[in-house]
Amino acid sequence: MHHVNLEGVRVAVLATDGFEQVELTVPVDALEEHGAEVEIVSLRPGRIRGVNHLFPGKKVRVDRTINTAVADDYDAVLIPGGLMNPDLLRQDDGMLDFVRDADMAGKPIAVICHGPWLLVSAELVPGRRLTSWPGIVDDVRNAGGIWTDEPVVRDRNWVSSRHPGDLPHFVPAMLELFATHTGRGHAARRDEHRGMRMPHVPMPDLPLGKMLMGGALAAGIAYFLTQRQGGQAMEYVEVYDMDPEDAVPAAAATDEVVFAGGDGAAYESGYTPPATVA
Repeated sequence: MHHVNLEGVRVAVLATDGFEQVELTVPVDALEEHGAEVEIVSLRPGRIRGVNHLFPGKKVRVDRTINTAVADDYDAVLIPGGLMNPDLLRQDDGMLDFVRDADMAGKPIAVICHGPWLLVSAELVPGRRLTSWPGIVDDVRNAGGIWTDEPVVRDRNWVSSRHPGDLPHFVPAMLELFATHTGRGHAARRDEHRGMRMPHVPMPDLPLGKMLMGGALAAGIAYFLTQRQGGQAMEYVEVYDMDPEDAVPAAAATDEVVFAGGDGAAYESGYTPPATVA
């Protein structure tokens, strides 16, 4: 998809604390490399923290909160996954209205992993063909969707994938969808400055692996991300400027395999531990 030109296309990334890090950073990097203008639209201002499966990840800067964002100001929508991220988004009426308005206008929507939860709660799934993280297949089907176990599924103005291992399929499909459904955007009205550009993040080699997420562990991560510690708000750090020890537990820092709970099966995250600084 090197020929895709998204200059002038404005993309809203709907995300909050608990987004799966590579499901946001890798697509955003690709979008910006092809000329798109990307804004992180979230539930609150400041910076939101991603996760690497169950472990706290790095933070990205929020460009706009949902109470000031309007779907008509964007050409396309990206919804990353993560267990906690879409579960929080779908409880917000503003987020639900945003995706409803975008879909009603025929804007392209790219969604991955647990991201379809937001579309389910917005009541947009009936009759639509899509895929998702296998753990929410019942939610999709019960909402009237046609769930398919494929790396990438295209249905009209939607494209969906199952998990981070599908990113090599998801990213080209997203670029093509955004290009064909936007006509490269409406450059004439693109006069709003966007404050942040994310640095290049190489496409990781993410094998499929197996990840079974235990309820207790998921609840623990959700608590870590959402609660205050010792009466003080969690400290925010600059984007991509976090102590490596804060990103991945020390026990996992010697191996690319991160254990994800459930029956103890390993999920090969593709995470490369940073070099130890003496």
